[in-house]
Amino acid sequence: MAQSRRMLVLRAVVEDYIRSQEPVGSTSLTREHNLGVSSATIRNDMAALEDEGYLIQPHTSAGRVPTEKGYRYFVDRLATVMPLSEAQRRGINSFLSGSASLQDALQRAARLLSQITGQVAIVASPSLSKATLRHVELVPISMGTLLAVVITDTGRVAQHGLSMNPMPPQDDINRLSATINAQCAGASLSLSAERVRAIASTSEYRCVAAAANALADAFETMALDEKTSELYMSGVSSLAHQRSLDDLASLFDALEEQVVLMKLMSNLSEEANATGVGVAIGSETHTPGLLHASVVTSGYGRRGSTDMEHDSAARNVDGSGFDEHAKASVAVDGSSAAVASNVSDAAGDHATSVGQNDDEQAGETVAFVGSIGPTHMDYATTIAAVRAVARYLTAFLSQNGAADPPTR
Repeated sequence: MAQSRRMLVLRAVVEDYIRSQEPVGSTSLTREHNLGVSSATIRNDMAALEDEGYLIQPHTSAGRVPTEKGYRYFVDRLATVMPLSEAQRRGINSFLSGSASLQDALQRAARLLSQITGQVAIVASPSLSKATLRHVELVPISMGTLLAVVITDTGRVAQHGLSMNPMPPQDDINRLSATINAQCAGASLSLSAERVRAIASTSEYRCVAAAANALADAFETMALDEKTSELYMSGVSSLAHQRSLDDLASLFDALEEQVVLMKLMSNLSEEANATGVGVAIGSETHTPGLLHASVVTSGYGRRGSTDMEHDSAARNVDGSGFDEHAKASVAVDGSSAAVASNVSDAAGDHATSVGQNDDEQAGETVAFVGSIGPTHMDYATTIAAVRAVARYLTAFLSQNGAADPPTR
């Protein structure tokens, strides 16, 4: 019982410190939370939590603040993510649904996420190495050049000029295009290259074998291109209002190392828990510039058969998002209920329905969306916002991939 109460005290300290960013004392805990015990008992619990490494006391006469271990316990006990309200989802949809292209959607997503959290938002574009072929068009543009327009399921469009000497007849080019689309649609670019080479080796397509092999080369180049994932970043300027000048230099250096960030956030999104969101706190990032920061990230991509939030039984009656062990005699910070309120208020009732269902299905991820902020960030708000934006981008890609391919 004492251990269970002690963890409730820890939760209260973390919540109060996130809210105030001031050391938390036993007197304020007694006043603000209905813990059912005396101030002296709470002091003893806080001392025990300090001995166990969950809290630290900056100064002898001051209250206590959470350590990385304390934040980790708190985050791990966020058993389910607080779902966004209809108004909040409409706000996100209203802001993002006007996107004219995938690039525009990713830029908007980064801006919106940074506005919601007040932190740095990073959104990666889908990597071509994880894309599948949706459609290819072969169009003669000169006497010796055939233009291949390659469209992937993630909405990426790539153009490759294929040198032809001589240029095959138009009917044979059209027949090759139709065969490739029939045999390769939905296949990875690497597999598509293999299938196109197999087509080129048949006698039926001997006259367009050079075009087919050149296209297979283009597919392989696209599949191996490691520079096709771009990072869209927003909210860096807001760091100056949250961090000391001593911390900023190393953090800015970390943000400049895009390859390191991409590897960290990609791995974290792939190792995400049952909610689909991964969290690394301080030293867990294994990045010197992020020792005083936390990273929250989620993958987005293809819809699948796994429902990541359908089991509502895991959610508490009081909706706090904590498991039964940490049940509510401690008040939950209501700030997560305000996620996206800054955009939802202006959204009205005119938003589209894209991404409004929080019980969307998720499958293979092709990229990630994430937020970087101080270790005392509002984890409930950040996790909910990151996941909501990731699910919107998944829906965006799904709709994009379902559209009819362009015709000549």
